[in-house]
Amino acid sequence: MDDEYAKLIRRMNPPRVVIDNDACEHATVIQIDSANEHGILLEVVQVLTDLNLTITKAYISSDGGWFMDVFNVTDHAGNKISDEGIINYIQKTLETDACFLPSLRGSVGVMPSNEHTSIELTGADRPGLLSEVCAVLKNLRCNVVNAEIWTHNARAAAVVHVTDEMTGCAIEDSERLSTVKELLCNVLKGNYDLNTAKMTLSSPGVMHTERRLHQMMFAVRDYERVGVTGMGRTDEDRSSRPHVTISDCVEKDYTVVTMRSKDRPKLLFDTIFTLTDMQYVVFHGTVNTGRLEAYQEYYIRHVDGLPISSEAERQRVTQCLEAAIERRTSEGLELELCTEDRVGLLSDITRIFRENSLCIKRAKISTKCGKAKDTFYVTDVSGNPVDLKTIESIQREIGQSILRVKQNLSFSPKPPQETAGFLLGNFFRTNFRLIRSYS
Repeated sequence: MDDEYAKLIRRMNPPRVVIDNDACEHATVIQIDSANEHGILLEVVQVLTDLNLTITKAYISSDGGWFMDVFNVTDHAGNKISDEGIINYIQKTLETDACFLPSLRGSVGVMPSNEHTSIELTGADRPGLLSEVCAVLKNLRCNVVNAEIWTHNARAAAVVHVTDEMTGCAIEDSERLSTVKELLCNVLKGNYDLNTAKMTLSSPGVMHTERRLHQMMFAVRDYERVGVTGMGRTDEDRSSRPHVTISDCVEKDYTVVTMRSKDRPKLLFDTIFTLTDMQYVVFHGTVNTGRLEAYQEYYIRHVDGLPISSEAERQRVTQCLEAAIERRTSEGLELELCTEDRVGLLSDITRIFRENSLCIKRAKISTKCGKAKDTFYVTDVSGNPVDLKTIESIQREIGQSILRVKQNLSFSPKPPQETAGFLLGNFFRTNFRLIRSYS
């Protein structure tokens, strides 16, 4: 009944989207006005993020039954959006129900696919883990067509799409799928706690892959610090961790969450998803990114209408937001592999990395039209920067035109020691002026 009522409200008050390239000198301004419902902010941010747009500023207001959000966005090169196709897509998508997906948790594995089999993996991270997984899949005549792998705080999660080597389609033999599951679970267990290893086979559903990875890492409690986390890290590395503070709002019955961290792509998506998935509602918020640092400030309540009331809940929200920011933080050396795709390619590449003592911290694997384009973030086995002579040796083995160094992320400049207090003090005044200027 509640879902039907929400649909009726949306039909009576369809979202209104205004895209303005003249209001700001350096960014395209996108304003969305809509009837409010839980999760709408996340869906809007996801649409913009999936287009590889960078959100440089955002102003959020959703008191009462109405939602208003203003984003300043740029393309990947830092320019305003000039592509009319992208502008029309944003307008069309945000003004229809297309971006308002069903329940976040209830949408996993609900749509069958004949194209590939989806495998979800979680377990304890260790050097060479991805290489071992790929070797097992190769031996079982499974071809990896797409995958995304995250590691954080000694845990690992991956969503892998595989096809049958012979047919190029999804694997349908139940006995063979059982064998895949059994052998991969053995790899994931390794010498670690058996309870941390998990593999599931599912048809890909409407669940967003990055949402699923966040949920999988949360499920293995990567927000809890473990003793080996500091291995290979310097004091400067530790000082660059995100800073999250939680306080009470004196004006209204809100909890104020303030975050300061290094800026990076998809940062806003990661934090908004975490709050939404933990069943918190963002009523007001401001986001401001600088050259090196990003500030986020949100006025939230739990979906039951209550602010955070206990110290244990404060601690848990703080840890989960820190983890959400850190999961996608790129560390180490960024390598890009571009070549003709073939069965076993990923197994061979990851084996070479393992033999040269490289540890894969994060990876994104994709194939399209017979071409493989893979991105790896690597360190040495202790988490330290990779010796560039090692990379040169690997390039000679694989091919310098095939494997390229994109960016060295091991040494990042330390962000300036600024405070985010001005966001809290000026929040309501800033949003009031903004709403008036766009009304």
